[in-house]
Amino acid sequence: MATEGIEGVYLETHNWGKAAKFLQALGFDVEFATDHGSGMFRRGDGPYLLLAEVPEDKRPDTQVVLRVTDAEAFPADPSLDVVSPFEETHYGTRRLTLRDPDGRLWSVEAPAKG
Repeated sequence: MATEGIEGVYLETHNWGKAAKFLQALGFDVEFATDHGSGMFRRGDGPYLLLAEVPEDKRPDTQVVLRVTDAEAFPADPSLDVVSPFEETHYGTRRLTLRDPDGRLWSVEAPAKG
């Protein structure tokens, strides 16, 4: 089973307010926002942008999130550098983290077991 494409992008920022206004100026709508500097944005039915504020001493990171329909059917290809296997998230999905040949982290998300 291959991935179905990009589910979303995880973006870290040093300034939630400025970054949120920037995304809104680009036409993204706020799907939800928390009281601790994070939230989800989307344009139409496209991939989500999950924005999270991090401390000034941490370099903001970006991570692409790919979608699969079934975590159990996703191949355990030996060429993939699995950083963490599929685990339940607090927001209702299962997530696997991979490292690409250049050291970037990628996520693969599937629906939670149900």
